[in-house]
Amino acid sequence: MKIETTKIELSTKPDEIYNITDNIDRFISKIDAVEGTVLIFAVGSTCGITTIEFEPGLRRDFPEMLNKIAPRGHYHHDATWGDGNGHSHLRSSLIGTSLTIPVIDGKLATGTWQQVVFCEFDVRPRQRKIVLQFSGK
Repeated sequence: MKIETTKIELSTKPDEIYNITDNIDRFISKIDAVEGTVLIFAVGSTCGITTIEFEPGLRRDFPEMLNKIAPRGHYHHDATWGDGNGHSHLRSSLIGTSLTIPVIDGKLATGTWQQVVFCEFDVRPRQRKIVLQFSGK
C-alpha cells in the first residue's frame, strides 16, 4: 500500500466557491494511483469541502441555502471574539472540512456532474491549504 500526500494552496475571497476537481485529478494522475481512496481536507474552521454541480445556478443556490440556515447576524462567538464570523464557523460545521472519494482504475469515482469544491465561509480573504492524501495502490 502506498500513501501519497500533497497540498493545494488557494487565495480566497469571502463567500466564494472554488472547483478543485482538476487539482485532485492531476494529483491522482501524477502519483499513478490505481485503486484506493483520496482524502480531501481543508485546514481551517471557517471553510468547507463538498461536492456540487459547479454551474452558475447552483453556485447561487448553495450560498442562498446557507444564508437561510446560518445567516450573518449576532452569534455568541462574535460577542466573544469580535470577529463577525460566527456564521462562518456554523457553516463550516454543517458542510464539514473533509471528504473521502474512492479512486477506481486511476480515476475519481465521481458522477458526471459532480465536482469537488472548496467553500470559503469567512468574512475576509484568506490563504488556504487543502491537504490531499491518497491511500491505496
